[in-house]
Amino acid sequence: MEKKELRKIIRKRKNEHTDEELKALSEPIMERLICHPKLKQSQTILMYYSLPDEVNTHVYIDKLISMGKNVLLPKVVDDENMIICHYRSEADLCEGAYHIMEPIGKEFADYDKIELCVVPGMSFDLQNNRLGRGKGYYDRFLAKVPDAYKIGVCFDFQKMDTIPADRHDMKVDEVI
Repeated sequence: MEKKELRKIIRKRKNEHTDEELKALSEPIMERLICHPKLKQSQTILMYYSLPDEVNTHVYIDKLISMGKNVLLPKVVDDENMIICHYRSEADLCEGAYHIMEPIGKEFADYDKIELCVVPGMSFDLQNNRLGRGKGYYDRFLAKVPDAYKIGVCFDFQKMDTIPADRHDMKVDEVI
């Protein structure tokens, strides 16, 4: 199956659920993440501010802040790149590229300090391959943080036995 076709299948599966259902399905995923040993031992964490069809991270980002974690969020800056910015509260957000809420905080450039990356995806497979939305933002960024532990998060209906992966596609270390 080709990537484009798989994205279409996953979009269809997502559309079979209401926003409320997806929020409810998100809770056990995010609770597992919050209790994860890698998260507990990490101080600097790259998260993502979820879109309505993704595992909902909004409340949990604020939980990380209350736990004393240094939370970073991505911000798209052009057709190929994203930067990482500090997040402290919802006041640090504004609508950015692709209607994604993005941080307006200070840019974070010390990538070696990022210990954990929590990554969304259209699909993940049994070999921890990740299929994104097709622009390659995360693949390019994750290549810059080789030592960070990478956790992909998705709904069960997004998991596949195998997905197509090219040499530039970045795997995650684990999928929740």
